[in-house]
Amino acid sequence: MSTANHSNAITLRGSAKIVTEFFAYGVNSILYQRGIYPCDQFERKQKYGLTLLVTSDPDLKNYINRVLGQLNDWLNTKIVQKVIVVVADAENGDTVERWQFDIECDKSETAANHSNKSEKEINNEIQAIIRQITASVSFLPMINAQCTFEMLIYTDKDADVPEAWTESDAKMIQNGAEVFPMRQFSTDLHTVKAAVAFKHDA
Repeated sequence: MSTANHSNAITLRGSAKIVTEFFAYGVNSILYQRGIYPCDQFERKQKYGLTLLVTSDPDLKNYINRVLGQLNDWLNTKIVQKVIVVVADAENGDTVERWQFDIECDKSETAANHSNKSEKEINNEIQAIIRQITASVSFLPMINAQCTFEMLIYTDKDADVPEAWTESDAKMIQNGAEVFPMRQFSTDLHTVKAAVAFKHDA
C-alpha cells in the first residue's frame, strides 16, 4: 500500500473538509432524487467524476451551509457521532425516510496526524455512495406526499452547542421500517458509514 507524501497528505482539518463537502453534495443528491424540491431549483455541478445536482434556492443553500459549517467545526474536534437527513410528511410530520450517516474517528489522533490515503482513493469511495443515492429511486417507495426535510447531528454529550441549535427527538420511523445498508468511505481520520431507513408501503 502506498503512503501519501506528507507535504500533500490529508490532515485532520483536510479530512473534516472532505467529509463536510461530501455531505453538501450528498444531501443535495437526496433532495433531488427524492423529489423534495422541484427539479428546476437545481443546477448541475461536476464533482467526484459525476454530474451532480445542487440547489439554486438561496434559502435552502443558506440552511445547508449553516448546518455544514457547524458540522465542519465539530468534525475538527472529533465529537460528531452521526448525521441524519430526515424526510417527513409535510402535513402530519411523520418521518417517511431517515438517511443515517455514522461517523467514526480515532480520538487518539491529533491535528498533526496524516492520512495514508490519497484524495483520489477517497473520492472513488465517495463516488460509490453518491451513485447509490442516485440509484435509490429504484428500490425506495415512491414519495407521493409533499415532504420537508431536516438535518440532525448527533454529538458527544460534552459538545459545545451554539444557542441557535436545539435538541430534537430522533425522528424515527413509526410502525416499522426497512433499512438498506449502503457503502462507506474513509479518509483514515474519519469514516462515514451510510444507510437509509424507509417506511413500508401501506
